[in-house]
Amino acid sequence: MTQTPLQQLIIERIQREGRITFAEYMRMALYEPGYGYYVTGLARMGWEGDYYTSTDVSMFFAHCMGRQLHQWWEKLGCPAHFNILEQGAGREHLAQGIDIWAREVDPAFHAALKYHTEDIRLGQDVRALEQSSKLTPAVILSNELIDAFPVHIVETRKAQLYEVYVDVQAGKLCEVLDEPSTPEVANYLDSYNIPWASFGDGWRAEINLDALRWMQHIAQRLQHGFILTIDYGDKARALYTRYRRRGTLACYFQHQMHERPLIRVGEQDITAHVNFSALIAEGRRQGLRLHKFTTQRLWLEEMGIAQELEQLHSSKFAAADTARASDQGQIALLQWYNLRQRVAALTDPMGMGNFKVLVLRR
Repeated sequence: MTQTPLQQLIIERIQREGRITFAEYMRMALYEPGYGYYVTGLARMGWEGDYYTSTDVSMFFAHCMGRQLHQWWEKLGCPAHFNILEQGAGREHLAQGIDIWAREVDPAFHAALKYHTEDIRLGQDVRALEQSSKLTPAVILSNELIDAFPVHIVETRKAQLYEVYVDVQAGKLCEVLDEPSTPEVANYLDSYNIPWASFGDGWRAEINLDALRWMQHIAQRLQHGFILTIDYGDKARALYTRYRRRGTLACYFQHQMHERPLIRVGEQDITAHVNFSALIAEGRRQGLRLHKFTTQRLWLEEMGIAQELEQLHSSKFAAADTARASDQGQIALLQWYNLRQRVAALTDPMGMGNFKVLVLRR
């Protein structure tokens, strides 16, 4: 496979400075200025790209988010200015969907809603958040953001923990194992009581230290309100098990998933599941309280997705039942099936429905 310009850049750096951690490699692959997947315009979401998110699947996701924000607006006393900050907003489809929903459902809420977006992935380092911002958000939210933070990878050999580094051999990128790069990496799994030493040779796991730094920064920005983050992952004891021997690292290219992060450098997405125990623990260290931890399926059901689907069926797709034999009825039936399937994809317990929803509050 032909080397990409970023691949050659990384090879030259390693030849000049020595091997790098996988986390540093992933940072360059995704965020290197002028080359990385997320900063060159090559990153593609949606059906025509490499991957899609919940907002691509159905408008109902944004509507449910709107209802959640509306509940919190009321809980906070219906302030005249209700600042929302979405980080990692991408194409801002979620913001657009919430705005349309709010305008139609509650003009007073829509007038109070001040929705701000901040794509922190465009920086050279996800730790470099905008601390100079004067915005005081009531809600900070993210959807499928943390899974794309750079991760360290560790592997067990003879009941010892080693870290995966990226090196160069015969002019090509390769993996090598050595001692963990920092005490943070070395002690991470132990801090969650993961019995990794008993998992056998070759067991791997990802360690997302940037997620901790991200939580520290956003907690400092929240004076009173909520933090909501949705992503794939789980709590530590469910995430780091002996049966998940190769970890959760995945690459996406043209909607095909594979486990070869050292190819197509800068041209494919790289992700890993999120350790929500780490976010909860760090949030508590920053003075936040756990408000909710659930699945996307249960959260969407709580936010009324089934009721909205049924109301739409009654108001716009009645012909699918009353005039099924007509052309109008057949069109309505096909449109209804499409809508229902999209909602099913959002709530599928074996897919997006198993995404986790974490809410912290101050």
